[in-house]
Amino acid sequence: MERRRVAVLGLVWLAAAATVAMADPLPSYYNAIFSFGDSFSDTGNFVIINSGKLPNMPKFPPPYARCSNGRLVIDFLAEAFGLPLLPPSANKGTNFSQGANFAVMGATALDLKYFKDNNVWSIPPFNTSMNVQLQWFDEVKQTICSSPQECREFFSKALFVFGEFGGNDYSFAWKAEWSLEKVKTMVPSVVASMVGGIERLLDEGARHVVVPGNLPAGCIPITLTMYATEDRSEYDPRTGCLKKYNSVALYHNAMLRIALDQLQRRHPDSRIVYADYYTPYIQFARTPHLYGYKRGALRACCGGGGPYNYNMSASCGLPGATTCEDPDAHVSWDGIHLTEAPYRFIANTWIRGPYAHPPLASVVRDDMVY
Repeated sequence: MERRRVAVLGLVWLAAAATVAMADPLPSYYNAIFSFGDSFSDTGNFVIINSGKLPNMPKFPPPYARCSNGRLVIDFLAEAFGLPLLPPSANKGTNFSQGANFAVMGATALDLKYFKDNNVWSIPPFNTSMNVQLQWFDEVKQTICSSPQECREFFSKALFVFGEFGGNDYSFAWKAEWSLEKVKTMVPSVVASMVGGIERLLDEGARHVVVPGNLPAGCIPITLTMYATEDRSEYDPRTGCLKKYNSVALYHNAMLRIALDQLQRRHPDSRIVYADYYTPYIQFARTPHLYGYKRGALRACCGGGGPYNYNMSASCGLPGATTCEDPDAHVSWDGIHLTEAPYRFIANTWIRGPYAHPPLASVVRDDMVY
């Protein structure tokens, strides 16, 4: 009982500390931030590429959409280091001298050809995979620096955020009714693809790279709705999440951390940070009230009803869906993505710890001392 009390007090302290940490300014250390990934980082590329409007487009910040009611982790990282919010790379003609965001909703670590070759057809209508985003980076690079040496010097002072990647890869396979064992066979290829992408950036001169892992897919309302079962043994009694889908994320994250450790040893002059989405989300699901999420972690703020307020025929922004009055009391925004409040919390823990290895603040401090 005493051990449990100490653990709960520790969580309360962590929640409070992360809430106020953003008030403690960081040095303006980085000259730019470059972001790659999917809808958890997309600041408008999908809208521009698709020439349309995201169904859950928030009002912040105009004119481009985020899959949330407010800022994302990448926004809070930019603010913490005194940089402007990252412009989407698809917004041609923008000044990218302080960074660019290449992330796109639906992006995968593996090229779309992989899915087509394996008869997986629940994929985006256009290719925005990791390798495509790296091609966009090559194009943007030409507007920032004029020689390989100049580029290496510039990127050595920038922060790179690479991911998350993999969540969509596995999601598309689940929709194709792949078994758990078959989905897990994808993980080595996904991780190898990510490592290859990171090495390309290191070769360009990058020194500080943040690599987020996967979220617990089994805790996300869309998963809980699509794959609901009457077999209670499929659910984690501590969280209410579906264990099978979380097991893939755990496997991915474990493989990724091993690969990043190996990559770090090959590049001792760089700092490669593993950033954890999984653990804080699990903590939200276990004890949401400790973090201020009075409505819990498994029910969407914006949706069309049902046990988790997710309805595919009335998803957020479509007729039949409504938006809650208290988004900050929810972890989930639209049944897939998070509200601003947990993104703020997670960003804090990536900067100060404990959910980044090593925390960004210590990376910067050590580099400044060195």
